[in-house]
Amino acid sequence: MRKILILLVLSLVVAVGSAQAAEKKMKVGFVYVSPVGDAGYSYAHDLGRQAIEALPNVEVKYLESVNEGADSERVFLNMARKKYDLIFGTSFGYMDPMLKTAKRFPHTVFMHCSGYKSSKNMGNYFGRMYQARYLSGMVAGAMTKSNVLGYVAAFPIPEVIRGINAFALGAQAVNPKAEVRVVWTKTWYDPAKEKEGAKSLLDVGADVIAQHQDSPGPQEAAQERGVYSIGYNTDMSQFAPKAHLVAPIWNWAPYYMEVLNSVKDGTWKAGSTWNGLAEGVVDLSPMGAMVPEAVKATVMARREEIKTGSYVVFGGPVLDQAGTVRLTAATPDDIDLLSMDWFVKGVIGTTE
Repeated sequence: MRKILILLVLSLVVAVGSAQAAEKKMKVGFVYVSPVGDAGYSYAHDLGRQAIEALPNVEVKYLESVNEGADSERVFLNMARKKYDLIFGTSFGYMDPMLKTAKRFPHTVFMHCSGYKSSKNMGNYFGRMYQARYLSGMVAGAMTKSNVLGYVAAFPIPEVIRGINAFALGAQAVNPKAEVRVVWTKTWYDPAKEKEGAKSLLDVGADVIAQHQDSPGPQEAAQERGVYSIGYNTDMSQFAPKAHLVAPIWNWAPYYMEVLNSVKDGTWKAGSTWNGLAEGVVDLSPMGAMVPEAVKATVMARREEIKTGSYVVFGGPVLDQAGTVRLTAATPDDIDLLSMDWFVKGVIGTTE
């Protein structure tokens, strides 16, 4: 009996130990380039973070307003040293610092948003925001009276240039006379500077303001002048309800759940992921009441075509500013889109 009792106790100890091991919390870190209260890009990522934070046995931390470059490298190193299992870096300029850190900590999974480099334990991911940009361009093209659309843009990198081009193509699809004027702020999040950028476009006749910025500054500038605006990242209508037509938006929660589960069950593999409307990573916010029903119906019909693949945003021929054909294929190669450094015909501005 004594031997049986000892064996029962030992088996109970082993079972408890196994259960505790199974219940060990997974540590996940997020690093943002702007404050989560920006109502824009970082806020959209943080909504995804909050979704996985609600799961059992997951410990989630985030750091906001982390500068690209050396500052981000220190943050990644600190998280890795604290034995985080999974680390997300959500800005383009985090790419090289994250790659450098990943090489030093091979047992941590690193995920970089909007970049193109990877390693054995570092993957990259982004969304085909250009699809939603195209749709928002359709709305802008239908609503403009001056045929001048302003675009307040962050940095002249392929991600931003691709979005501007898609927006212009969408506008031209419903209004061939529409042109897109671009101003660069060289900021991701600077509300005052981004608002001033919008004002400079309004001064040259733009009556719809779009943006690739994290703040609602451009939206506010548009409302103050009594014209329309196109938001970005999230539904920004609360900041400019009289101006806000629509916004291309992010929905990161399903993807973050997918990555988390793959790391948990050991199926995660490094690679590149570029999901779009079909996977639900990008979409449109509700359109404002000022948008006519006919316009809404046209845009939503094209949205369905993009989702099913029957319409391709950059399907050739696509001409650049000089009128030269730059894309010829009906379905262009992703490499051409990911390296885009030229503007389509109808965009006024430089890629510098």
